[in-house]
Amino acid sequence: MATEIRVPTLGESVTEATIGRWFKNVGDAIKADEPIVELETDKVTVEVPAPAAGTLEEVAVKEGETVEVGALLGAIADGKAASVEKPAEKPAKKEQGQMKAEKAEGPAGAGGKLVEVHVPSAGESVTEAGVGEIYKKVGDAVKADEAILELETDKAAQEIMSPVTGVLRDLLVKTGDEVQVGALLARIEEGAADTSAVKRDRGEAAAPEPAAPAEKEAGAKETARPPAPSAAKLMKEQGLKASEVAGTGKDGQVLKGDVLEALEQRSRAAPSEPAEAPKVARAPSPAEDETREERVKMTRLRQTIARRLKEAQQNAAMLTTFNEVDMTAVMDLRKKYKDLFEKKHGVKLGFMGFFTKAVCHALHEIPAVNAEIDGTDIIYKNFCHIGVAVGTERGLVVPVVRDADRMGIAEVEKEIGRLGAAARDGKLSMAEMQGGTFTISNGGVYGSLMSTPILNAPQSGILGMHKIQERPMVIGGEIKIRPMMYLALSYDHRIVDGKEAVTFLVRVKEVLEDPERLVLDL
Repeated sequence: MATEIRVPTLGESVTEATIGRWFKNVGDAIKADEPIVELETDKVTVEVPAPAAGTLEEVAVKEGETVEVGALLGAIADGKAASVEKPAEKPAKKEQGQMKAEKAEGPAGAGGKLVEVHVPSAGESVTEAGVGEIYKKVGDAVKADEAILELETDKAAQEIMSPVTGVLRDLLVKTGDEVQVGALLARIEEGAADTSAVKRDRGEAAAPEPAAPAEKEAGAKETARPPAPSAAKLMKEQGLKASEVAGTGKDGQVLKGDVLEALEQRSRAAPSEPAEAPKVARAPSPAEDETREERVKMTRLRQTIARRLKEAQQNAAMLTTFNEVDMTAVMDLRKKYKDLFEKKHGVKLGFMGFFTKAVCHALHEIPAVNAEIDGTDIIYKNFCHIGVAVGTERGLVVPVVRDADRMGIAEVEKEIGRLGAAARDGKLSMAEMQGGTFTISNGGVYGSLMSTPILNAPQSGILGMHKIQERPMVIGGEIKIRPMMYLALSYDHRIVDGKEAVTFLVRVKEVLEDPERLVLDL
């Protein structure tokens, strides 16, 4: 009897996910609770564990497809199938990043059978790869799970491992070659000894070592990798040597972007030609423009973020109102107590603690900003779960500070620090990213002076913080320089009236300009 694998519940507002990758292929043995497939949502990436032990019998959806919560992903046959093993053959590994290995009878020497190494499947949309660095040459001894060569796709680089211990007998590719999924890369004689060592024992001359690359003669690092195929192609077209390009990739590998940067530097440094006959300016052709373009496929996370933000614009009657706040009082308070605060609480006193508490203060007075629409009903939240937008390499995520209205500033600062670190490290859980009732986005850390933030559906409000800028202000009939910040509140006009939105923003401003209000609850 087969056990079904289905999409689990992924959070309150998450209804669908994209198949990131399968860790197993049909026919592979599986242990209970072993990760079997990876799902990606707009908030986080999660691994789905196997509900039972057995053998993967069916894969119902492919990598890259989008499925709804509860959808069928695949099926696992009962545990009996997993216990059947082939007595005379070691199964090849089929984990992500491993090569496909097939044993074939051949004219092996003193060792055993020839094992073929093929280009693995790297996902539904990947059909070819470029051969990067080759770590072994024909005649070299290899160990099981030792890297033979590196393949590069438009998504990532992966090392191809040896499935057995033996000697590399055939190498059918060279660095820079483009190969299709399933293509034969190499053959390994299982159990054979190193041919070069055998020849030395018999007094025969071993095959000469290949000449060292010119880069190494010039003093390059021994660990430097050859340029990426796309970079090597562009270097050849533009007449660039590897010594003229500084590589920023792994182990100093030259990437396409490095070549483009070197070409730009060479263009800036080129001396002006002597004035002879005037030359007629020529517009670059489309073909020349294409060599300076780079097409990069959006990640699934970025695609989902884009779709959800567009949906927020289409589904909500979104409007933004602005105000400005004099940050003098908060900055003075922070300067006065920051050392004592850090010594006592073990965390720095930042601005987010003040803004979070000011928002909670205003939400209690204007509950519509802390509500959401569900069909024909309005749900008022009698708690403050504040989402804090955090920018990461993969995109924007919004971890949630739960019950922020019940916390002190020190507790808020600690929790924001913890969640921010987890977001940047990709370790946020689903529970830490769901249930928010209001969001704060701080564009000021990037230098933004003013913006109109987009709602984080289904919430009805989001506060945009911005850069603190000294400006001349009229105070008591006198012009004084003050540290000012623009505040922006985007809100859903279906729930929140203009008066309520303006009042909310004024309350935030009042609390920040007079922080004692937080202590006295005014």
